[in-house]
Amino acid sequence: MNLSDLGRNAYMLKGSLAKRGYMRWWHSFTGKEESSGKERTFFIEYFLINPGLGGDTPIFGQHPHYKKKGMKPSYCMIKAGAYPTGEEEGVELHAYFPANALHVAQKPFHLQIEENECSEDRIRGYVDVTDQDASYPFLMTDSGVMEWNLELNKSIACHTGPIAGRLSSFFNALDTFWHAEGIQTQYRGTVTLNGVSYRVDVESSYGYADKHWGRNYNHPWLQLSSCHLFSRKTGRELKYSALAVEGCCPRFLCFSLKPKLMLQLTYTGEDYCFSFARPFSFSRVRWKKKESGKRFIWHVKGQNRDSYVKLSASCLKQDMMPLRYENPLGLRRKAPLWSGGNGTGCIELYRITPQGSEWLDTLELRHVLCEYQLHNKS
Repeated sequence: MNLSDLGRNAYMLKGSLAKRGYMRWWHSFTGKEESSGKERTFFIEYFLINPGLGGDTPIFGQHPHYKKKGMKPSYCMIKAGAYPTGEEEGVELHAYFPANALHVAQKPFHLQIEENECSEDRIRGYVDVTDQDASYPFLMTDSGVMEWNLELNKSIACHTGPIAGRLSSFFNALDTFWHAEGIQTQYRGTVTLNGVSYRVDVESSYGYADKHWGRNYNHPWLQLSSCHLFSRKTGRELKYSALAVEGCCPRFLCFSLKPKLMLQLTYTGEDYCFSFARPFSFSRVRWKKKESGKRFIWHVKGQNRDSYVKLSASCLKQDMMPLRYENPLGLRRKAPLWSGGNGTGCIELYRITPQGSEWLDTLELRHVLCEYQLHNKS
């Protein structure tokens, strides 16, 4: 439900997670090139992995030297870049820092890694990757330069309830935990990518901000979100509305259970939540993926005792790119994590009444953030 919880957005890599865990604060938004007005969707992530194993030097899990010694990765990473468009290729830049470079304050939350900063209302940073650095496979990066200075306002949250609470975290009940403090986030400021300046405005940023943490990543991975919604009922853009879909992989002791989906639609201020983790809601969410020569396509159905939704979303493959990560054990999946920020879709919303189902609205979705990774055992 739309419930702010800044405690879940704080730093949590303590105890066993300090030596086998990761945490990522993700931001994505749209900016416009100052000279031409062309749109570009950007992403910025503040990423930490196994800080309890590090020190004054980053440890790269893909580096042959560390692999030979059986060492797990440990570093702070700034991931920044832009999704591909029909005219431009995608860019993914990684800047690495030792675990000791991290400085965190909790109340209020403020993270700093040298010149890179992240708080609840501002992100600022700079990444410069040379061609030589990009030639090393263990750094998993392109070459380029990106700088940003942005204010943000998180206006709609997605609170996952007890499934991401302290008890569930203590027992590692999920591979990955998720909290989205800003499924609708307004960004304002500037971005410069490889010498090109972009302005980010509140009205057209269509922003998103969330956080993941845990001992491993979800497999399969599915995430869809949009706060750029239009009502077919009224023909107008909806101002206080957003969609978020997130996958999770529950565990019982050391056994993986069937993957689940959580879905929240905030429709003009009213929340429609579909999650197995909400007691007495009788929610269920089903999904399937299709693939054509040009697109990834997802169909999601969510139902509880009061309402149900039918979601269809897709993204052109040419507008997606594979993001690169290693997990806390230093392993990389063979299946790529496809990610794009220019998906489209529609969602039908119904209320369940004693007389049957009542159609409330059909919403068109634009600027959909789409992330998908197929499950495999490797």
